Amino acid sequence: MNTQLTIEGMTCAACASRVGRALQAVPGVTHAHVNLATERAEITGDVTLATLLAAVEESGYGAHAFTPAEDRAAARAAEQQRLGHAAALALALALPLLLLEMSGHLLPAIHHWIAHTIGLPASHMIQGGLATAILFGPGLRFFRLGLPALWRRAPDMNALVAIGAGAAWVYSAAILATTPEEAVYFESAGVIVALVLLGRWLEGRARGRTSGAIRALSRLAPRTARRADGSEVALDALVLGDALLIRPGEAIPTDGTVLTGTSFLDQSMFTGEPMPVARGPGDAVLGGSVNQSGALTIRVDKLGGDTLLAGVIRMVEEAQNAQMPIQALVDRITLWFVPAVMAVAALTFALWLAFGPSLAVALTHAVAVLIIACPCAMGLATPTSIMVGMGRAAALGVLFRHGDALQRLADVQGVAFDKTGTLTEGHPALIDTRPAEGFTPEALLRLAAAVEAHSEHPIARAILAAHPNPPPAQGFLATSGEGAAAEVEGQTIRLGSAAYLRRAGISPDALEPMAAEAASQGQTPVFIALGEQAAGLLLVADRLRPNTAEAIALLRRLGLRLMILSGDHPAAVAAMARSLGIEEAKGGLLPADKVAALAAAPGFAFTGDGINDAPALAAASVGIAIGTGTDIAIDSADVVLMGDDLKIVAQAITISRATLANIKQNLAWAFAYNAALIPVAAGALQLLGGPGLSPMLAAGAMGFSSLFVLGNALRLRGVKL
Repeated sequence: MNTQLTIEGMTCAACASRVGRALQAVPGVTHAHVNLATERAEITGDVTLATLLAAVEESGYGAHAFTPAEDRAAARAAEQQRLGHAAALALALALPLLLLEMSGHLLPAIHHWIAHTIGLPASHMIQGGLATAILFGPGLRFFRLGLPALWRRAPDMNALVAIGAGAAWVYSAAILATTPEEAVYFESAGVIVALVLLGRWLEGRARGRTSGAIRALSRLAPRTARRADGSEVALDALVLGDALLIRPGEAIPTDGTVLTGTSFLDQSMFTGEPMPVARGPGDAVLGGSVNQSGALTIRVDKLGGDTLLAGVIRMVEEAQNAQMPIQALVDRITLWFVPAVMAVAALTFALWLAFGPSLAVALTHAVAVLIIACPCAMGLATPTSIMVGMGRAAALGVLFRHGDALQRLADVQGVAFDKTGTLTEGHPALIDTRPAEGFTPEALLRLAAAVEAHSEHPIARAILAAHPNPPPAQGFLATSGEGAAAEVEGQTIRLGSAAYLRRAGISPDALEPMAAEAASQGQTPVFIALGEQAAGLLLVADRLRPNTAEAIALLRRLGLRLMILSGDHPAAVAAMARSLGIEEAKGGLLPADKVAALAAAPGFAFTGDGINDAPALAAASVGIAIGTGTDIAIDSADVVLMGDDLKIVAQAITISRATLANIKQNLAWAFAYNAALIPVAAGALQLLGGPGLSPMLAAGAMGFSSLFVLGNALRLRGVKL
């Protein structure tokens, strides 16, 4: 039996792993998979829904029977809005709290002014009120989640925030109740909560909206179909073998086979080829393709989840599951760090109580240990670097939609590219005119444009773009998939394939070597004949983007392997790979083939722009979408280039490497700094006749640690390629 649950409250890959382990441990469960991106768990086994829900809730998270993606998207948007409001309220309360306490330390005159106006006890009471409003208002979520995590002996970032902020608040509240003129540390408690809430809100904004990509894919196929008798029915009313009528401009509702009619279909969402393909009786068609010209009657061959489009949707949904290796490192540290700090604080209190002068001294040292070990710097280490790195990337035209994509992009070993619309401009263009002896390029282009002015073929548009004001033509006649002819200025002009000219009794033999050479370079040769004589070739191709060659050179300089994975014709793909010096290239690939190729090349990022690239963008180590591409490709990717300049890919990788190094520096500092000062806070130096570390100095030292982390992260603003 297969059961699906919607999981609530997950914030990182560690959460998904914890829920997965809890479900896997339920008797009767044979397999459990938890997807963080879709917030869904899939469980296989003979077990009741109530048992599964209880297991999830026992692990500290909420769960209910799976709801549609549209409902979950709305719920996530509402939660993000609530988090934004909580962060705004916490920051609004923390700012006066910080100014009231810290400005006096920076400027003694302000301290004296406060002491002689409202007085220190009143100031401390105001600070206590502000900190209490933060902790038991927007910050209450940390205690609701963090304290149970401690109880389960699985501390997470919520537990770290709860301990640090709670210790500062409890100690300050005790001081305020007994000796209100003594130093308090309410600002430490309030600022910790406010900054962490802000970081989570920003992270939530950057997180991918996978359900949006899935919904957009689902909308590619129409909701209804028109049977051959003209009746319109819902898709779920169709049966295999039904005959459907597809009019020009309509999307094909499901996979099938053409029974009657001929047309050109836009299948670029599956193959990536810029040229619509000719389809006639006996040819297979794919649901979601768009019929561009003639009417078709097709037979229904596949329905529902068996169609290629449904398979694309499944691949996008299954592959988008963000992983956070650097956060897993933090989780492993905190797993031991927090219990160790609590044990040291308890031991410090017990020893000073037994051998020290008073209860106050014992309490002071114990609280100093908790405050100096406050996880503010550790909590800021990753998000601040990510935020600054993202900001620098955005200034250079790179949008990281997932914070973890920064780390994964830093670790990539190579970059694979789609061809059409990524390396190239994505549409056919006339790149050359090769006349036979006795003709001129200008004359051939002028006559060809006159014929193509009456055609709907994509190649016709490319020729007309090169000569937009052709002379008039009469008697236009097109032969589907072969060519067209018309009378121009008193002579018959024919354009099309070599076979088309031969059927008209015209020999193209003299032009065929030149045509073969052009085809080997990925160009489409169009033969043109004037009267009874072959007059030349018009060469059409999808041109490289202006900066593609420079971008490839930059990526090589970074030591990366490069590959082309395209649905375009293998010869065209091979020709482009040769021109760019890329050794690995595969053509003629469907979306599933691209996913398989990336599975065989772990550690590769994939750069694409089309609907057909969505599964590969989701399945790759990092998906990089061209910002001028389709919304579905962008929603499926981890990184979006805000333009079509591929040099930004190299910039993105450079920034990600610098950011990952910065995060590691921050984490090393935060952990080592706190660990080194814990013995000082516990009074080890004082026992040897040295100085002690009061809670006030501990708070200052903790603040310095956070300032170091922030300053180190800000260095990322100067990263250059």
